[in-house]
Amino acid sequence: MSKPARCDIFCTVVDNYGDIGVCWRLARQLAHEHGIAVRLWVDDLASFRRLCPEVDVQLAQQHCRGVEVRHWTALFPEVETAQLVIEAFACELPERYVAAMAAQERKSVWINLEYLSAEDWVEGCHQLPSPHPSLPLVKYFFFPGFTPQTGGLLLERDLLARRDAFQQDPQALAEFWQAFGVRPSRPDETRISLFSYENPALPDLLRTWAQGRQPLTCLLPEGRALPQVAAFFGSARAAPGDVFKRGNLEVRVLPFVEQERYDELLWACDINFVRGEDSCVRAQWAAKPFVWHIYPQHDGVHMHKLRAFMALYCAGLPTDAVQALHALWEEWNGGPDAGAISAHGWNDFWMRRSMLRQHAHTWVQHLSGNSLALNLLDFFRKIDRMRGLQN
Repeated sequence: MSKPARCDIFCTVVDNYGDIGVCWRLARQLAHEHGIAVRLWVDDLASFRRLCPEVDVQLAQQHCRGVEVRHWTALFPEVETAQLVIEAFACELPERYVAAMAAQERKSVWINLEYLSAEDWVEGCHQLPSPHPSLPLVKYFFFPGFTPQTGGLLLERDLLARRDAFQQDPQALAEFWQAFGVRPSRPDETRISLFSYENPALPDLLRTWAQGRQPLTCLLPEGRALPQVAAFFGSARAAPGDVFKRGNLEVRVLPFVEQERYDELLWACDINFVRGEDSCVRAQWAAKPFVWHIYPQHDGVHMHKLRAFMALYCAGLPTDAVQALHALWEEWNGGPDAGAISAHGWNDFWMRRSMLRQHAHTWVQHLSGNSLALNLLDFFRKIDRMRGLQN
């Protein structure tokens, strides 16, 4: 079988939009670029609707943008299993579905799509089998990553061409800003998108920007950082459309944007602050300097993951640029040696933005040949062929 005719993707929404964001991108890419009939099972349609506004939260079954969307509830229906089954981020398939897979003569290729990590151990665990303890089934671990020995990253076939066309079209840029009620960028102005979790360093960063010598406009999509920004400006609340000013800083609050418009925001800004997994990957495809707010974990494991990525990402950068990036990222993520965001830390990073932008383009070229969707389908073919020979 050259490719699966049908694919089921299972996703639970935990506490943010990263999991469903990755699954929604993957579902659309498999459907649109490879002609696969995809069912996306989601337990929280209300959260999913933020990414796909046409989703009807009252419907148990619907089609959106070429993908069948199913509401995943405790009362799981009896359905025919797909040839390719993707269990996203260890969400645990319904027992009824697992039993149906076990009853098949030719088993589904069952993949546990893991979280993104740059840590060394990922390469050794990528594609490892995990036999079911009691059923004739095998699940395979599939790790996205940044090296050829991993599953790669989600990259739509035309994404980089669309990015270049957008960035080189002054009319497209002007229309993008106009849609949000934002004036065109001035030559002496820096534009920054800010998408982060709650962060104790945020007030210091805003203060540094306000006291800077250059005009800076911060585009803030609606999200978890909004109350902190409102408090910094002495406001009880902030909402889409609000504009706050202090010194050389202007903050414009944007509505929560769907994925395609968020890509354009990253392409349009000079520097991007991003959070979690999905927006971090999209910032890399934007080929702009960025600052990553990795998902914080109480035991500090996230700092090991952050430093593992920095080690890969900074390869080939001059020492002074590496030091500037490390210092700002550590401060922003609350590392053990970090204090508040310092004006010195931000200015060191900002002054190297041209070098970091050039490096970001080189990094995209390094990554773009390792597509997660293509790697998943290649792995499916390998396992399916092997099982066919065994039968």
